[in-house]
Parts: sequence; structure tokens; C-alpha cells
Amino acid sequence: MTSTTEPPLVGPAPADRPEDRLDEVVARLRAALGEDAVTTTTDPAYTGDRAVQAAPGTRFALVRPGDVDGVRATLRIATETRTPVVPRGAGSGLSGGAVPLPGGIVLGLERLDRIREIDVVDGVAVVEAGVITADLDAAAREHGLFYAPDPASVRISSIGGNIATNAGGLHCAKYGVTRESVLALEVVLADGTLVRTGHRSIKGVTGLDLTQLLIGSEGTLAVTVGATVCLRPLPVARRTVLARFPTVADAAHGVGGIARSPVRPAATELLDAGTLEDIDLAQGTRLAHGTEAILLLELDGYGIEEQTADLERVLARARGTTRVIADEDEAEHLWELRRSGRQGGPPRVHLGEDIAVPASRLPEVFEALARIGETHGVRATALAHAGDGNLHPSLSLPIDEADATGGPPPALLAAADELVRTALALGGTISGEHGIGTAKQHWLPLELSETSRALQHDIKHVLDPHGILNPGRAL
Repeated sequence: MTSTTEPPLVGPAPADRPEDRLDEVVARLRAALGEDAVTTTTDPAYTGDRAVQAAPGTRFALVRPGDVDGVRATLRIATETRTPVVPRGAGSGLSGGAVPLPGGIVLGLERLDRIREIDVVDGVAVVEAGVITADLDAAAREHGLFYAPDPASVRISSIGGNIATNAGGLHCAKYGVTRESVLALEVVLADGTLVRTGHRSIKGVTGLDLTQLLIGSEGTLAVTVGATVCLRPLPVARRTVLARFPTVADAAHGVGGIARSPVRPAATELLDAGTLEDIDLAQGTRLAHGTEAILLLELDGYGIEEQTADLERVLARARGTTRVIADEDEAEHLWELRRSGRQGGPPRVHLGEDIAVPASRLPEVFEALARIGETHGVRATALAHAGDGNLHPSLSLPIDEADATGGPPPALLAAADELVRTALALGGTISGEHGIGTAKQHWLPLELSETSRALQHDIKHVLDPHGILNPGRAL
């Protein structure tokens, strides 16, 4: 979801609230980490992520350690004082996972920004949590390698934040989400203990897989301070293909045809007519050009001509008209348009979603999206990482229909609820890559059984017995 505000605490205040002892905690933190690492703030840059903001006036401590020892000291003090800690990467999240709590600590990891090592033979990089995703990829390319995970926020998101949410991106269909590129982690537990999980080697089955348990846990189990990640050889060739379709259903069937073929595009992005119109209005382009849907695809690797020929045959059977984008500048421009904002035209109130379904159910979920929009009287559009079934629908209404309280209008909330339930009915999930945070918690019981949720809370209690790590998020 987007454009929501976290509600203030309700009910009777406890006798010893974190906000009542914040000054004492700040004094201890400054003594341990230094004056420049700790501030008391209501700075808007740190009051939430791109979707959810803390209640106005929320007072918290912002701690930005310069090294792992500083993170450990922060968590030791937090445990001793029972102060809640919200780990934070770059604040580019979309689910409310990095929203400050009253009297709590926002633990910013942006100063842990070293790329410690790139090993060409092993195909790995050892990095700190604050390294920006695009910076790691650029450094890898100097050695003929690349880092595959590429969320839309690749230029500002950090590796630690990507690990916390198991971030995806355009290249997930071929190269997988973040978890497929992480071999090992360095994490700090709630009591300040430093733990290393996983292996540097590709293979390794010693003990339980704590690395995969921690990936996607949204800072509720431990704070990631470093990682060993996989790098891949740069493909010998890349090619962008644009395919236009008379209906979005045809485009969705084209994705199914690709899945049944030998071709495995590095990226397969589906943009419906409404999304194309929004991009054109926002960017001054003519991407729509009377088209109901397009697939923007990237092929890479050996045999690029053979791949292209197979792809064109498959998409022609789905009534697609393909064009190979020979000009590299034009291709890059198209991918930038895909990553860019799509909100153009008259001001509207938007509610963004992040659902995923099996790729085989794409035609059905797009059909349902149109029906849901009509039922609730909202404009419903979507773009999708179609190769892996991950949709980012946008539900919107004219700005004059916005809720006077500042929250999303009831029609948008009802449409979003029906859409999420539809995704689950089709065998999908309530979040493909943005995470749960605070924005999606009310849907958790629809996907996870009571037994499963209880087991996850038990695991959290083992790692964080006092419940100070990102409390009230994800779980």
C-alpha cells in the first residue's frame, strides 16, 4: 500500500514508556558511540519509508554507527533499557517496515558502506549493509561481473534493506530474488551478539539454514550488517524486444507461451493500457501509441539471434507484434520509462499494491483487476514482473474523492482487499517483494495459518526475547 499514516498508540499509557526515558537512552548512546552518531530528531527524512509515515511529532533517537561495533553497542543498550529498535537502510521501502516508534531508536546503517572484497574466481562480493545496490553492480562490472537483483529503487536502495525484505526486481524471472544471490550473512542479535551464518562456498548444508530464515524477516529477528553475495559473469550479449498486443489478455497468454518455450528472458515486464497512458502523461512520451498492452523484454547470453527468433514465434501466436530495439540509447530509455513513476495527468489519490500469482494465472488476475475496478468505481491499472507473476496494481480516484481524514478512500481499500483475496484464491501471495511491514499485517491470517504464525513468533522470541527488534512489524 502507499500513502498511509501509522496511527498513534491508543489505550492507557504504560507506567514506563520508552518516550519517557528517551533522553537517558540518548545520553548512554552518545557516551558509547560519540556525539556525531546520535541525534534526537523528528527529521522527515527518517520518519518512515515511501509508503508509511510515523504519527506527526513522533520523537525518537536516530543512531548512525560508523562500524559494526557501533551497531553492537547500540543493541546492547537497547536491550538493557528495553528500547525498541527500528533498523533502517535507505528508507526506500513500501510497506511501513522502517517507521519510527515513539521513544525508540532508528538504527540507520547507511555509514556501513564498504565493499570489502570482490573475488572474480569465487564469483562473490563481501559487502556491508549500507552499500547501495547500483554501486555494488557498478563495482562488479569493472571485473566483468554483475549483481543480479535490481529493484526499481536500485540507485538508492541498500543491500541490507534488500535482504530485510527479500527484494525483487526486473530480472527475477531468470536470476531470482535477493535470496538467490546471498550466500552468507553477518548479523547482530538483539543483545549485541555478532553472528555469522551461511558459507562462502556455493554448496554447504551444515546445520539449519539460518541465512534463508533471516532473509525477508524485515529486521524482526536480527540486524544485518554484512553479506557475502553471488556475482555473475556479464552476458556476452543483451537485446531489448518490445511486443505490442491488442489486449492485456493476449499479453498475459504470451507470457505463458514463453514459459513453455526454450527462451528464458532476463526480464519480462507487462504494462497495461492504463499504465502506458500514465507513463505518457508523466513523461511526455508516446509509449501507448494506441496499444492495449506491451511486453518489454530483455534477452541475454549466447545465441541471442536464436533466442530472438524463438521469442518472436511464441509471441506471434499470442497476437503480439514484436520489434527488436537495435539502438542501445532507445533501449535504455525504454527501461528507464519502465522504472520511472507512472502517475501523470490530473491529481489523483493512489493506492499501490504488490501481489503475486503463479505465472499461469496472469490472464485471470488481469481479468479480475478490471472487474474489481468496475465494481468499486476506481481506476485500476497494473504493471507486472510478468515472468514471475508479480503485479504492482495501482488503484486510484480523483483527488476530490479522497477521505477527509487523509486516509485512502473506502472504495480504494475495498478494491485492494478484493484484489488481495483474489490473488490468494489463484494460488498467490499478499506480497511479492515489498514485504509486510505494517501495511499488510491485517491480511496475514488469510495466508498463514494460526499454527504457522505462532511458530514464527516462537522463533522471534528465541532470537529477540524482549521483543525490541522492529516490534509490531512483519509478524
